[in-house]
Amino acid sequence: METGQRVLVVDDETSIRRYLRAALTAQGFTVFESATGQEALNAVLANRPDIIILDLGLPDIGGIEVTRQLREWSQTPIIILSVRESEQDKIAALDAGADDYLTKPFGTGELMARIRVVMRRQASKVDEPILRVDELQMDLSHRVVNVRGDEISLTPTEYDILRLLMQNAGKVITHHHLLRQVWGTAYESEMHILRVNISNLRRKIELDPARPNYIHTEPGVGYRMRADSGKEI
Repeated sequence: METGQRVLVVDDETSIRRYLRAALTAQGFTVFESATGQEALNAVLANRPDIIILDLGLPDIGGIEVTRQLREWSQTPIIILSVRESEQDKIAALDAGADDYLTKPFGTGELMARIRVVMRRQASKVDEPILRVDELQMDLSHRVVNVRGDEISLTPTEYDILRLLMQNAGKVITHHHLLRQVWGTAYESEMHILRVNISNLRRKIELDPARPNYIHTEPGVGYRMRADSGKEI
């Protein structure tokens, strides 16, 4: 069954590419393959995939650098699929612009679930002036934020943090990305500033800031606004 969705698989291991081609084709995807980083960059231009499954350990350009280069001109969702399990590798990949990170060995069911989440998130990215996550609402046109029906007052910095989190609901936003986007590159190491502002935001939007319902902490990595369904991603 054709889904009309195109997947680019980037991995230098022929066996992994063969396995993913079989699994994804069985789900109705059209699959393209690349064995190197440069092939991947060319394939994105030539084939315009809807999603990219990318290994980090490529023989020429590493997966993180491929992600950085793609993010200069493409917002195609990227799922990293790698044997590397270290926190630093995950942070670097997410900071470079990856949407998700899955370690090998992996289950086909989990991979398909990750793909569905990323594709749903991509499909929901519309230019609507109002963002909603459960009872939390942000009107971008009027810069008004309501929670449980009550308007709340945010500082400009708190507003910018909340907007970035809500625009990427369900996705982990790393500490460095938040600091860079809200304060600028000179503040990328100022973790205490971010923690203070997140704490203040939680006091304003959460019923119980100690057990947050909206802004979840991803230890050592960053923060994630819960998805609208309220289910963990």
